[in-house]
Amino acid sequence: MTLSYSHAHQQGSGTTEVVAVLIAITDHTARVLTVDQGKLLPNGPLMPLHRSLQAGVRQWVEEQTRQPLGYLEQLYTFVDTSRRNSEGHALVYVSYLGLVQEAQVPELPSQAVWQDWYDYFPWENHLEGVPSMIMDFIVPKLLAWADKAEDVVSQHRRRQRIRLCWGLSESLLEDVTLNAGKADHVLASLPDTLEKQQDVSEWVAEHVLLRYEMLYEAELIPEAPGYQPSKLPDNWTQMLGTPMYYDHRRVIATAISRLRAKIEYRPLIFGLMPDVFTLLQLQQSVEALSGVRLHKQNFRRLLDSQNLVQPTGDSSSAQRGRPAKLYRFCHDIELQSLLMDSKLPKRK
Repeated sequence: MTLSYSHAHQQGSGTTEVVAVLIAITDHTARVLTVDQGKLLPNGPLMPLHRSLQAGVRQWVEEQTRQPLGYLEQLYTFVDTSRRNSEGHALVYVSYLGLVQEAQVPELPSQAVWQDWYDYFPWENHLEGVPSMIMDFIVPKLLAWADKAEDVVSQHRRRQRIRLCWGLSESLLEDVTLNAGKADHVLASLPDTLEKQQDVSEWVAEHVLLRYEMLYEAELIPEAPGYQPSKLPDNWTQMLGTPMYYDHRRVIATAISRLRAKIEYRPLIFGLMPDVFTLLQLQQSVEALSGVRLHKQNFRRLLDSQNLVQPTGDSSSAQRGRPAKLYRFCHDIELQSLLMDSKLPKRK
């Protein structure tokens, strides 16, 4: 198996690139716009003709995807020390997060593809419960990585990082530690142990970047310089996600972390919604972003208490059951969004 996701293209003369993470919700699915058939995000060098970083982002997105841009904010600045220009300087790229509604462009460039973001991060999708690959594959591999640390203190710190990043209970880690001499037996029973001991409330949805970087540090993903493809299972993409060139998957992880954190206190979800929607559609969209199910009644009470939506007076044309009331975003709330302190309701 030959995989190379660190040095994919020829060197250029520039030192700065702009990268865009454009997110949409389509059919209750969180999606990210990619180019090069899913291997890259829309990107390009910052050029003298660009009046600003945002101008550069908008030009490259328009040229590569023709996707209209709405809400856009600067995300993070990365230094990719593994990539250097023709003069030997490390490449810096400035990333942006954009919230859009997926455009139906008649002539979408063949290289532009909307992808389910859980294709890149399958372990982040908890909508149907804890994904099996976490305990069947990822945690055992990470525990083996923890045992390879140079001293006992470092091993303990790695185990605690695993526990915090992946929402594991303290008792599970203690069980693994006490049975270190029976590693095969313990690891084989981890799925059953998880079912009995793991408190799902310990999973922190916005720790997406921390989990990705741990997999990178443990060299379990193709983007890591020291990964060993010969040791990957046949269905490795289902367990470890679809890789991308350079650090672009890390950029997406940063964007998901930022968005999951911000939707807890700012109504950014409405930048992804159509003009009118049902409350069920709104809840399903929030769930698509957070990766966890929300309690229906708590969600409705939150909307009522914060005056986030208002009824239009119309109903949806449902084929089954009773038509659902249609709502729209209260635009007065948008002006006050920076001062809001609303939280997502607890999951089920």
